[in-house]
Amino acid sequence: MATFTFNMPDVGEGVAEAEVVEWHVKVGDRVEEDQHLVDVMTDKATIDIESPVAGVVTQLAGAVGDTIAIGAMLLVIETEGEATPAEAEAAAGQIEDDMSDADGADGQADQPLPVGEEVGDGGSAPEPSLVPAVSEPTPLPPAPKGAGEVKVLASPAVRQRARDLGIDLAQVRPAEDGRVRHGDLDAFLAYNAGSGFGAAGKARGDETIKVIGLRKRIAQNMAAAKRHIPHFTYVEECDVTDLEVLRAQLNEGRGERPKLTMLPLLITAICKVIPQFPMINARYDDEANVVTRYGAVHLGMAAQTDSGLMVPVIRDAQAKNLWQLAREIGRLAEAARSGKATSEELSGSTLTVTSLGPLGGVATTPVINRPEVAIIGPNRIVERPMFVSDGMGGERIAKRKLMNISISCDHRVVDGHDAASFIQGVKRLIESPALLLVD
Repeated sequence: MATFTFNMPDVGEGVAEAEVVEWHVKVGDRVEEDQHLVDVMTDKATIDIESPVAGVVTQLAGAVGDTIAIGAMLLVIETEGEATPAEAEAAAGQIEDDMSDADGADGQADQPLPVGEEVGDGGSAPEPSLVPAVSEPTPLPPAPKGAGEVKVLASPAVRQRARDLGIDLAQVRPAEDGRVRHGDLDAFLAYNAGSGFGAAGKARGDETIKVIGLRKRIAQNMAAAKRHIPHFTYVEECDVTDLEVLRAQLNEGRGERPKLTMLPLLITAICKVIPQFPMINARYDDEANVVTRYGAVHLGMAAQTDSGLMVPVIRDAQAKNLWQLAREIGRLAEAARSGKATSEELSGSTLTVTSLGPLGGVATTPVINRPEVAIIGPNRIVERPMFVSDGMGGERIAKRKLMNISISCDHRVVDGHDAASFIQGVKRLIESPALLLVD
């Protein structure tokens, strides 16, 4: 028998360490060559590491969430033959080859994303384990004693229930033999239903959740964005009644084409206005003090997944029509849900749109997807009475569909006047939707 120490392989250029996301083996398990051992996450991507030898696992380097340096011991396997260093080098070389496509990614898969209607699970990070904290039951305090005290007979369970409900047992009339029972409490509650008795809910045990994987990256990126970027948010109300009519008409005759949601229409409006405000479609390198203004709009769609927020990217959104945008949104959504989105599809955005769909609320203050300088958040569509022209020089009240649009900007790069003017330009197109179809 021989002992084989498998060190953390070099998983990509410039990566110095990796975080353990999920172990697929435990001490004592028999593993075969090329068997999946562990998932680790770097700044680039999540990587599956396989065993270079067969044998029995005798030692693991750390628990889920621990960080292991490249070249440090990952696990130890007891083998039947002699393990050679060449085997470990070959395994590390294979992993490095598999990661060659991910080296150019800038890690935006870990950036926030919310478009509620579009994207699903990225599949790269496991659900965090929940460890319930066991709490000792709180003993009942001793009953106060006094000269005028009325002694009430009741079991400890009945006393505890009365305490939870905020009921003074002295006010409860027992049905028999002077002892208050649960049935007596039920009758008291029924008779005093309007008096506010009754628990608002049941207590739950505390839970400790270890922040790992994609959720940890999101936490780091959000903290960095708020720490480094001076945000400001501007919100404008838009009348989307006519836009919704146009959308319904287009969907009626769409044939085999994908169904249009509000998002392709909003993206079209954004792309038409962007050339007038190039500072909105930009990135800021705050270390080099350089702003790069992009000619093409690579639009990120912030999306909530089971693993956390992700940002699939629509490349060259300005070059696509409504149907092409709708199809690309659907394709990226499916790729994210199935965990097949590539690093290229999850990186390189120059501007992000984030939406909570029907949960969008009245207004939002979205956090910028660093190093971008702006993020746009459409909110929920609501119906309200509004004064509109009656066509004869007067006004009438009509039911209209309204939607607020929020934009958060990096105040180091974007001035308030520019942000407001940009959203006003988008509003004009949204409220005159025929202009969206004009080149």
